[in-house]
Amino acid sequence: MKAIVTGHSKGLGAAIAAELLGRGIPVLGLARGHAPGLTARFPGLLTELQVDLSDSAALTGWLAGAALADYLKGEGAVLLVNNAGVVWPVGPLAAQDPGGAVRAVTLNVAAPLALAAATVRANPDAHRRILHVSSGAGRGAYPGWSVYCATKAALDRHAEAVALDGDPAVRACSLAPGVIDTGMQAEIRATPEERFPLKERFVQLKQEGALSSPEACAAKLVDYLLAPGFGDRPVDDLRNA
Repeated sequence: MKAIVTGHSKGLGAAIAAELLGRGIPVLGLARGHAPGLTARFPGLLTELQVDLSDSAALTGWLAGAALADYLKGEGAVLLVNNAGVVWPVGPLAAQDPGGAVRAVTLNVAAPLALAAATVRANPDAHRRILHVSSGAGRGAYPGWSVYCATKAALDRHAEAVALDGDPAVRACSLAPGVIDTGMQAEIRATPEERFPLKERFVQLKQEGALSSPEACAAKLVDYLLAPGFGDRPVDDLRNA
């Protein structure tokens, strides 16, 4: 078994990668940066590719090569965790940078969908499990988060459609992990209220100690990913698991 984790160099992605590595599962990490701490803790188990997943040309170029197929060759089971994502641009349409919207959709939607297809094609004999890190924002609209809500909703529909394809060797789930104490949450709390009217709600969650740690969330998420029933619910919430 091998795993692929996007955005493995920080936040929840780093915690997920560490949890998988700690269970002896080799990980291919895809991110703009490196994770030297993980490399030191798990020598020989972590392979890193420095790639900007919001750059469609860079991702397409890498996927056109043989590196992914070579990494997964001979594996009986493959895990793909599409974790990388951004909340920006935040605000009403008049305040949104169009270029930022393009980059967000590329990172939040195009990259996970492309990696899902590439992973399935790279090793057709393996059992494949695809986990999209989604959000409650994909299941209900938030003011100021039109791009983020739309991109997370896209992941939910993708997992549902993959399930309808009926391939027993491919299981997919778009999983909302809950509210986690990561850099993204710090960005949200630093957002001007005129751009995100619900900001105070997230400030209060931090003040009340209601945010999950990345490590606790990652442990539960990996348990979910490895459970026999993974994919039975293509859209799910980790807090209900």
